[in-house]
Amino acid sequence: MLYWQIFFTFFKLGIFTLGGGTAMIPLMESIMVDKKGWLSRDEVLDCISISQGLPGVIAVNMATYIGYKKKGFFGALAATLGVLLPSYIVIILVLTVLKPYIHNSYVRGAFRGMLPVIVGLILATAVKLWKSSIKTILQGCALVLTIFMVIFLKVNPVWIILAALIYGIALGIRAQRELRKKVDDDKAEVNHE
Repeated sequence: MLYWQIFFTFFKLGIFTLGGGTAMIPLMESIMVDKKGWLSRDEVLDCISISQGLPGVIAVNMATYIGYKKKGFFGALAATLGVLLPSYIVIILVLTVLKPYIHNSYVRGAFRGMLPVIVGLILATAVKLWKSSIKTILQGCALVLTIFMVIFLKVNPVWIILAALIYGIALGIRAQRELRKKVDDDKAEVNHE
């Protein structure tokens, strides 16, 4: 039963979200955290980080991650199929139904009218992520440096993500060593007494 629930949850997300995977994030977060309780806000941030760092579309990656977290391999399969199927259906419908009207000024106007809303959804997601993930001055500096490098220096985001990944792993190793040292020091202090 949960597999169908996972499938239909992501199917509905895929149907009602325009603007691609990034525009889907606020709606996905609302459903996964507030309505379903499948993830905490921190887990959503982890999900976004992992999904953004992997190849492929972020919405598909997030759906797969969440499905796997809920019900393993078959949960991932249900979520992935659920989020992908609406896109295929819509593309087929658009190609068959709208193809004769693609140059129609009303159809083109409708697509142009959606663009600012999609940009707004993406910006809303960015602000939400900013508020929940930038907690130190160093993280704020990394944000500003990333924006500068992508916009002005035209650095490929893949290199920035890889650098951040390596830096994060190094921080994790350092924290693990410090924790081990503290545990060893505590043990030595207990044995000394």
